[in-house]
Amino acid sequence: MDLTTLGADMTAALPEMLADIEALVTCESPSSDLAALARSADTVARIGAQRLGVAPERIVLDGRTHLRWRLGDGPPRVLLLGHHDTVWPIGTLTTHPFAVATGVLRGPGCFDMKAGLVLAMHAAARLPDPSGVTILINADEEIGSPSSRTLIETEATGLAAALVLEAAADGGALKTERKGVSQYEVAVSGRAAHAGLEPERGVNATVETAHQVLAVTALADPDRGTTVTPTLMSAGLTSNTVPAAGEFTVDVRVRDVAEQHRIDAAMRALQPTLDGARVEITGGPNCPPLAAEASAALYARAVAVAADLGLPPPIRAAVGGGSDGNFTAGVGTPTLDGLGAVGGGAHADDEHVLVAELPACAALVAALVAGLLDEASAGPSPAGRSRRSRTRSRE
Repeated sequence: MDLTTLGADMTAALPEMLADIEALVTCESPSSDLAALARSADTVARIGAQRLGVAPERIVLDGRTHLRWRLGDGPPRVLLLGHHDTVWPIGTLTTHPFAVATGVLRGPGCFDMKAGLVLAMHAAARLPDPSGVTILINADEEIGSPSSRTLIETEATGLAAALVLEAAADGGALKTERKGVSQYEVAVSGRAAHAGLEPERGVNATVETAHQVLAVTALADPDRGTTVTPTLMSAGLTSNTVPAAGEFTVDVRVRDVAEQHRIDAAMRALQPTLDGARVEITGGPNCPPLAAEASAALYARAVAVAADLGLPPPIRAAVGGGSDGNFTAGVGTPTLDGLGAVGGGAHADDEHVLVAELPACAALVAALVAGLLDEASAGPSPAGRSRRSRTRSRE
């Protein structure tokens, strides 16, 4: 790949990138709407086929359409990963229309992460030989990838790298560390009684729930970056009855697997405080951490590639939110996240993309992939991965 002209090539392609982003953003795709996701998949597939010269496989799981391109004839080496679902409901375009003004692109899902999908396609399209590249775009990342997690982990296993086109962190930083996520539900059972006539005959589930909330909160360890946050909570049915039941949910974020295991053991060891109360714990770890060591070599490579392209060295950031990159790192694949658009406002009214940064982002991804492919082709094929032929559409 000629790095001396890559930046100029991507700049020349900017009008096409903007048109592709507009097509994706104006096709609304909330995670909860299967029909909308099917329409979005059609749009993503059409744009990808136009840019890559080949149609994707359509993989429908639990009614959700995921898309996969396996490019070229060689064994899989590099995974480009993204999602086409968003948090925005149908009709958001009426209040948050697609627009580009004074160098800023706006619209629901533009930053998280439809611009990233376009960057992946344009980057792959510029490769002299894309053989060994897999592009996987799922339809349920915003709700934790329940149907696509196994697909993602299978595709990532044994590869040289997984590059995640999620939006960059503040200031365009690459995401080199993500916390692991666990989610729990704590159900409390007591005994109902009349609150005015004989409250002593009851076992107050509200009081027991309060004890459990305090116990759960105490599990956090700020020095290790571990947060344990009670979130939704409810108890009781009427204002004059000792509550017989209560429940709350718990969001856990950790930097390392050891902490995830510690919190899990502690949650399952919770015991009731009140005589006669019962506590039931469900849930558990949802995704493993993306630890700094999983991204260190790829980040160093990105810094070197940026220098070769004449770009400023990318900065890095550790973030609390999870992504599908947690799953790829969890199966042992080197993973670099945040290679998508530069901007801000994910999940917020001010969601936006900085237009001028798009060509550089695409050039960085293309050069990273090209280097990884060149390096991988010089060595043995990843263990356990068979050669797979060029993708044909699976309707």
